[in-house]
Amino acid sequence: MKNFLPNEHVQRVLDITPAKLKDMGIKGIITDLDNTLVAWNVQDATPEIAAWFKDMKEHDIKVTIISNNDKERVSIFSEPLETPFVYSARKPLTKAFKHATKQMNLKKDEVVVIGDQLMTDVLGGNRAGFHTILVVPIVETDSKITRLNRMLERRVLAWMRRKGMISWEEK
Repeated sequence: MKNFLPNEHVQRVLDITPAKLKDMGIKGIITDLDNTLVAWNVQDATPEIAAWFKDMKEHDIKVTIISNNDKERVSIFSEPLETPFVYSARKPLTKAFKHATKQMNLKKDEVVVIGDQLMTDVLGGNRAGFHTILVVPIVETDSKITRLNRMLERRVLAWMRRKGMISWEEK
């Protein structure tokens, strides 16, 4: 169960600042796309998310998007932001996380993994040995495949809450 436990929990990706990351010695971010950066059914970055990417870049923090989605979906979002990406990542398998780290030319302890799902982002990031940050999903609706993950996720979170492993409450 430890592999499902994120190192941190925040309300939204915008709560993660370059200053906080620099204090942790972080030089790179591997982030999920759908329901982490924008709603799963939104094609482009919002102005706030575009500004977040710009802020990271200005502070020399590299960002790579890894998504289980197809190339078209991920490239439409990533290319205007001039952000590298890995599509069809097959998270929670660790290969895409390792590939993204190598692309950024960073070490594992210099990278955080950010995502909205325990079953893919947190599990994959933890299994690959990264610091993981779970964000609250942007919207409550999900694609069909993600609905099953959410059902399992709720059970895991409830168990962790009962065991005192987590202290945050769901909204």
